[in-house]
Amino acid sequence: MLQPSNLCIMELPFAESYKIKMVEPIRKSSREERETWIRDAGYNLFRLKSDQVFIDLLTDSGTGAMSDKQWSEMMLGDESYAGASSYYKMKNAISEVLGFDHFLPTHQGRAAENVLFSVLIKEGDIIPGNTHFDTTKGHIEFRKAVPVDCTIDEAFDTTLSHPFKGNLDPLKLENILKSHSDKIPFIIVTVTCNSSGGQPVSIENLKMVRQLADKYGKIVIFDSARFAENAYFIKLREDGFKDKSIRYIVREMFSCADVMTMSAKKDAIVNMGGFIAMRSKELHAKASMFNIMFEGYITYGGMSGRDMNALAQGLYEGTEFEYLETRIRQVGYLGQRLMDFGIPVQQPIGGHAVFVDAKRFLPNLAKEEFQAQTLAVELYLEAGIRGVEIGALLADRDPVSRENRYPVLELMRLAIPRRVYTYNHMDVVAVALKNIYDRRDTIRKGLKIVDEAPIMRHFTVALDLA
Repeated sequence: MLQPSNLCIMELPFAESYKIKMVEPIRKSSREERETWIRDAGYNLFRLKSDQVFIDLLTDSGTGAMSDKQWSEMMLGDESYAGASSYYKMKNAISEVLGFDHFLPTHQGRAAENVLFSVLIKEGDIIPGNTHFDTTKGHIEFRKAVPVDCTIDEAFDTTLSHPFKGNLDPLKLENILKSHSDKIPFIIVTVTCNSSGGQPVSIENLKMVRQLADKYGKIVIFDSARFAENAYFIKLREDGFKDKSIRYIVREMFSCADVMTMSAKKDAIVNMGGFIAMRSKELHAKASMFNIMFEGYITYGGMSGRDMNALAQGLYEGTEFEYLETRIRQVGYLGQRLMDFGIPVQQPIGGHAVFVDAKRFLPNLAKEEFQAQTLAVELYLEAGIRGVEIGALLADRDPVSRENRYPVLELMRLAIPRRVYTYNHMDVVAVALKNIYDRRDTIRKGLKIVDEAPIMRHFTVALDLA
């Protein structure tokens, strides 16, 4: 065989680990149309119609494209009310991939929280964790309990590149456990941590949480919507895991947990579904009562058989390295393009989304004018791209004083659906944001609230120009 001698061998460019079998048309609109639509929607991107959006980065929840194998499993769904084979297929996948023997299906992640917290939380409780996401915080505060953020301080500096910005601070966590142990039913860890920018939690940190939980006699719950992305970052960034498989790392992660909730609409790549998994047979029995009340019978829990089949298959596919590499590299590509343009983003880039630092992007706007929401509206007007605010609107009002809460991070999230958009779409997003960044000094007015719900207001809030 001839051997190359003085040839310059080029490295092959990265390519997606899938090929496209079906396409869905999306419509471009004019700026004049978008100005009318967003005004009619009360400057709330949740209230837009989907056909008024060109590139939809509102969420990566339930918006992914299922695989051929998942669609095949849909056709095999068992729709029996009780004891369906689809339930047992999902049970086996949860046991094999995650290591839990007991589980309850729910229709999505917030339903899992509702069922589980109905068992575990009472008025006056304190729930420590790493930047609780909106529904988690909402379910806690709805029960008149208090979420306490124990995330490391590095997470709140978007200019700082730290490999595990989702980590809990051991001093913050132990201080709250020491001072309020009798009021703490559990510790919750979100993997990856969405509100701090899709940032991962290290195995070392999870083991620290486990040790403190054992010391103070507490159970540990993982909010696991993006657990596979968390495992991918551990493989790339944490010593001792470079040569380990994603599924090995996943089992190591969950060895530190007693219970998990999951919105399967993320890392299981389905359009609807979720579950609670636990080690305790007693907790399973207690939660089953609420599952029947709120969701459905314990072997379907608000899900159809076909969705349970697709979810089970998605757990296997979502923990394949090649899939995760394709998915997370596309998010990283968008983040790098924005950084190349000088646009301030949370660094390092997270797993499921790019988070733009709206405080640094629009420093001339007062925090009372909702900088991240204003930026999200500007992006929609510029190019029909829908992102979402992770800032003061999402933070809600203090349940006691009813004053607006202004979090340290004021972010606009661009969440990338799985296996949906191409790199060309990412380029459109990047250039649209650059255009806004170049004229950022001309944006002198933000938004004001016209009407809002008493809790989790960001979904339905009506706004107007300030």
